[in-house]
Amino acid sequence: MVEADPVQEPIPVTRAVASGTAKLMPDIDRAHAWLLTVDGAPQSYVDLDDPAHLEFEYARRIGHLLDLAAPPGAPLDVLHLGGGALTLPRYVAATRPGSRQRVADSDARLMELVAGHLPLPADSGVAVTAGDGRAVLEEAAEDSADVLIADVYGGSRVPPHLTTLPYAREAARVLRPGGRYVANLADAIPFRFLASQLATFAEVFACLAIVAEPAVLRGRRFGNIVLLAAHEQQPLSELARRCSGDPFPARVEHGPALARFAQGARAVQDGDAVPSPEPPDGAFSIG
Repeated sequence: MVEADPVQEPIPVTRAVASGTAKLMPDIDRAHAWLLTVDGAPQSYVDLDDPAHLEFEYARRIGHLLDLAAPPGAPLDVLHLGGGALTLPRYVAATRPGSRQRVADSDARLMELVAGHLPLPADSGVAVTAGDGRAVLEEAAEDSADVLIADVYGGSRVPPHLTTLPYAREAARVLRPGGRYVANLADAIPFRFLASQLATFAEVFACLAIVAEPAVLRGRRFGNIVLLAAHEQQPLSELARRCSGDPFPARVEHGPALARFAQGARAVQDGDAVPSPEPPDGAFSIG
């Protein structure tokens, strides 16, 4: 009797990339799921068998925004600034077949790592570009995107050139009239960075909202805050309903409620931009 070869367990992969040391670590609870970290900070989670699965709380909130961007299953044109392991592009490709997506990430070595170990399906409709997010945005055609997603971190901080009024104006130029800008930010009380972003995008967009866990909004801890900006009114009541029903519920703040976060802030210009605040030790790291 010939014994079957033992099943090979997936093993972690470590590579030096432009932004630090990247690791792809298998999830022991899901057969083909992987966690991407850079210098110990979680960046992306991907389940190759179920690309519609969004593990990270902030990604789930962006997923709700994507679900509400058009009728179910309708294709979208999406520009992603920041790639990671391509979690959100995979989600759009799975939930909205036929979508056209472009991903810009400045870390070419990281994109090579992801392409080699977590390849996209051949028919995904996703094109990946190694390049600076703002430069790619400035080269994009006017009225070419339904959704623009900014999830860009240099280490654990949002780069300053992706926080300014000229940048926001470029985002508005690229979005179609009914489009929406979505950014993954991070901050804590006294919310100076968040306030600066609200003031900046309020100069360009008529509708603003933020989505975050109540503990973050109450100033109890540092955490992710999703910013939504659009020219037209958004389905915020439905967004709030979906976010409140998540395993880690989130609140949607908009209208007058945003005033307390933006009080006294001014729009950010290219000459005075600063990155988002440094997370406190242990805020996002894993062992």
